[in-house]
Amino acid sequence: MENHESKITEYALITGASSGIGLEFARIAASKHINLILLARSAEKLMQLRTELEGLYPIKVLAVGCDLTDPGTVEKVASLLHGRGIVPDILINNAGFGMYGPFDRIGAETEANMIQLNVTSLTELTKIIYRQMHSRGRGKILNVSSIAGFMPGPWMAVYHAAKAYVLSFSEALATEARGSGITVTALCPGPTETNFENRASTGAGIKVFKRFGKLPAARQVAEYGWKSMMKGKTVAIHGSKNRWLAFLIRLLPRKTVANIAGKIQGL
Repeated sequence: MENHESKITEYALITGASSGIGLEFARIAASKHINLILLARSAEKLMQLRTELEGLYPIKVLAVGCDLTDPGTVEKVASLLHGRGIVPDILINNAGFGMYGPFDRIGAETEANMIQLNVTSLTELTKIIYRQMHSRGRGKILNVSSIAGFMPGPWMAVYHAAKAYVLSFSEALATEARGSGITVTALCPGPTETNFENRASTGAGIKVFKRFGKLPAARQVAEYGWKSMMKGKTVAIHGSKNRWLAFLIRLLPRKTVANIAGKIQGL
């Protein structure tokens, strides 16, 4: 696959496509006449999105309502695509969630679901699609990490750790993929205007997200991520403040970084 947007690919697979950044990725891809496989828990929202996009553009949209926190879902999706003879040229792993609060008060099941979605399902889906891309000698993968992936995050310990995994995994795979025709991009946004904070926060947690002031729109982040993916950029940090933060974090002791993050996110 060539690294410019005039190249029309056959299919893009996008997880978490019913809202936020994933929804905007779907709209961007559709505007470029790329057929879509859209995954999200809300089948109803996906069907509405399919109607919208197929009405606007000459594309096919396969909407798959599924829950990637359930082990085995990735294999079911892979079987569905295999049965239809679909091999994605673009994979965007966007689905994910976080939870705010003291580690001892967050339910173990919630954290297990977070790891399953943010880490395990992402890795399994990437492996399946990467192998297909590798055999064809082309493809683009974008994994949505976060600025949180650069630092330990008290009060969101598991979420920060999961996003650190996504960042490290993406950088390593990007290196392995050199010369194969495949590029791997880790998109690292900061707080963004989506429904993430509503799911992640309760009580004092809402105040944490309000400390960041006006947040960038999901569309802005998706457009930046799309352009970075098309250029084959390995790590794409959205926003100049977030890029400076990622740079400064590398210069400070890890304990100091954790303490600062704890004060910003503290209850």
